[in-house]
Amino acid sequence: MANQRQYPRTMMRCRIRITHPDLGDVYGQTRDLSDGGVFVENADLATLSPGSEVQGQVQDMPIEAPVLRMVIQRVIPGEGAGLAFLDEE
Repeated sequence: MANQRQYPRTMMRCRIRITHPDLGDVYGQTRDLSDGGVFVENADLATLSPGSEVQGQVQDMPIEAPVLRMVIQRVIPGEGAGLAFLDEE
């Protein structure tokens, strides 16, 4: 089956904070990044359902990173979740 991804992925590891009303703040590591989203490694994220909206902010930057709205696209139990960036209005 051919790769049908809209955006190419780049392997990128950085610490990220994800916020959701049911989880509070959880911290994970990014696995890969594209223009459309990011995969975050944290098993707690796999408890959320696809379609759940979260906020994410990269940590440990020299300046404070923006807080971005994202939606859970897929979960991998025990690993984490693939998140799509939501367009800012």
